[in-house]
Amino acid sequence: MRDRFSKLTGGTRFVVSRLFLHLAGQEVAPILGVLNSTARAAIDSDGDLEIMGEGLVELCQTLLQYDEYWLSAANEGDVFWDEGEAGDYVNELFTDSAQRYLSEPDFSNGSQPNDPLSIPVTRNVVVMITVAFEGEVPELETDLSNVEALKDALKALINLHYKEKIRAIQVHFSPAQLGDELTNDQLLQYFTELIPL
Repeated sequence: MRDRFSKLTGGTRFVVSRLFLHLAGQEVAPILGVLNSTARAAIDSDGDLEIMGEGLVELCQTLLQYDEYWLSAANEGDVFWDEGEAGDYVNELFTDSAQRYLSEPDFSNGSQPNDPLSIPVTRNVVVMITVAFEGEVPELETDLSNVEALKDALKALINLHYKEKIRAIQVHFSPAQLGDELTNDQLLQYFTELIPL
């Protein structure tokens, strides 16, 4: 009812959407390189939305190339007619994503002299993408627990950037850096919402 009333009064429709994508296999570790470089660029730009959007496009294109490694996914979100409420929900999702297992990259310390030359390679990577945008995007406002819907959603995120409709972008990933490992037990513990694709 509120949705219909707001349409009549011409209010701006804000959508906040978070998607989870779990990739598995020995070849998924390079994705951490893309994730870390886009995270570093976002930090270096002080969260400039244009630069973050370019990073989001690169990430979505990379994920689409790795679709054979997609194992499970989930998504959630809500519609708001008040920008402040949408912002509060973005912050809530940011806090939740950041608390997931090893989802905060640590750029403060470089490699240490005693670091081993070979590092363990994780077989699991979970990417969490949260966006807030204006308007209506059916591809992001549906159940994304199948491969085709997920592909359409990632393409829709790319289009949102080019249409300049995105108001907030957050990307978290676990594990947050090469050398950390996300085990199957940790997946079950920290990402209970994941549904097999």
